[in-house]
Amino acid sequence: MRILLLCTGLKTGGAEQQVAGLAQAFIQEGHDVAIVSLTPGCEVALPARATIVHLNMRKTVTSMMRALLELNRFVRQWQPQIIHAHMVHANLLARVLAAVTDAPPVICTAHSAREGGRLRMLAYRLTDRWAALNSHVSESARQAMIDAGAVVPERIVVVPNGIDTDRFLIDPELRQTTRKALGLDAGTKLVVNVGRLVPEKAQLRLIHAFSRMIQAPGHADTRLLIAGEGTMRSELEMAMRRHDTVGSITLAGNRRDIPALLNAADLFVLSSDVEGMPLVVGEALACGCPVVATDAAGVAELVGDAGTIVSCGDTPALARAMSDALAVGLGTPAEQARRYQRVLAHCSLEAVARSWLARYAALANAHGDVACEGPT
Repeated sequence: MRILLLCTGLKTGGAEQQVAGLAQAFIQEGHDVAIVSLTPGCEVALPARATIVHLNMRKTVTSMMRALLELNRFVRQWQPQIIHAHMVHANLLARVLAAVTDAPPVICTAHSAREGGRLRMLAYRLTDRWAALNSHVSESARQAMIDAGAVVPERIVVVPNGIDTDRFLIDPELRQTTRKALGLDAGTKLVVNVGRLVPEKAQLRLIHAFSRMIQAPGHADTRLLIAGEGTMRSELEMAMRRHDTVGSITLAGNRRDIPALLNAADLFVLSSDVEGMPLVVGEALACGCPVVATDAAGVAELVGDAGTIVSCGDTPALARAMSDALAVGLGTPAEQARRYQRVLAHCSLEAVARSWLARYAALANAHGDVACEGPT
């Protein structure tokens, strides 16, 4: 089968990582994959056998029209049997393509409970007829789209993000080597957060909560590592200086060793206000790491009883939950394995990819392409 994955961009982010992961899984199943990014740049690892196209679209009408023409030209040349768009701008452009050309079936996946304001929700609603299928990555985020008037309930399904449980798994040896590389001794507790440094990820609140926690007895030798980059970096550095925690908190920038960091961690913390289904929470659980997370969309569904959920915006509760989790520690090997098994059972990348392939085949066959049921 020939699958075109259309995305807004390929910078560091959960949706972008999911596109890359699905592409790799589809290729391993014997299918041909093209990844088309509306915007320039790439910060995620893409499979070597995928066809990669950057449309270099800018936020001008002329550039958007040119991107639409280039996308149409590529679709006619490459002839995909399905177009699966991810993120709001790609979703809308794919629908416009379907409206003005004889495009293959278009699937539109949203990854955030807050895809935009009223204008974007109106655009979603007005273009909905040209999507063969809409999906979201969690039930709570799906309901948020419905409540915003972007789509009617019968037109959107839930398909979770897939977690690569071959890459994210419990590795005691990796834990020891990574902690040694980070300069951590056996008595030092490591808290990890992974995410773009942007307001919706609320790492500023995490720094406030962490600073509050380490003032309490028993947490002086605890470190916080935040992996990611973004517009909030300067503000986070100012907060670290204000709390006198520069020596306890590391802004590590973008990292390609996230499985190693999650294995090295004693606790993973998500502080976000806005999510859809945060990949990194599932990745942390798959590495056997305890999780404390806010109740942003999709989080409770993913964590279940395998972690602690606190209300968004409640800094004291976040500090208390972190302290309590660190006091308990990693838990027994059986408890760590239970976290991995939860991810394996609910959202392994392999299972999610095969679910998508079944949907692709059904839609493509209904569209009249009968030669699409197996690998090319």
